[in-house]
Amino acid sequence: MSKIQIYTTLTCPYCYAAKSLLEKKGVDYHEINVGKPEVRSKMIERAKGRRSVPQIFIGDNHVGGFDDMVALDRAGKLDALLAE
Repeated sequence: MSKIQIYTTLTCPYCYAAKSLLEKKGVDYHEINVGKPEVRSKMIERAKGRRSVPQIFIGDNHVGGFDDMVALDRAGKLDALLAE
């Protein structure tokens, strides 16, 4: 399984939805709360300027946010990415 990292905040409904989808897929993930400015700065840097949460990384691949992950799932590409 790929190493999955998801940058979140405590009040973000899309973060909860993204985590729920990953749990439904049966994969483990590492959650990173961006409540501290230095952590958010690192997320923005890794996400090539994207500031919204969640930001999801599967292995070395930046998936994007929740909508991006759902689009991959609907296209039948998410499971393969998770299995890499």
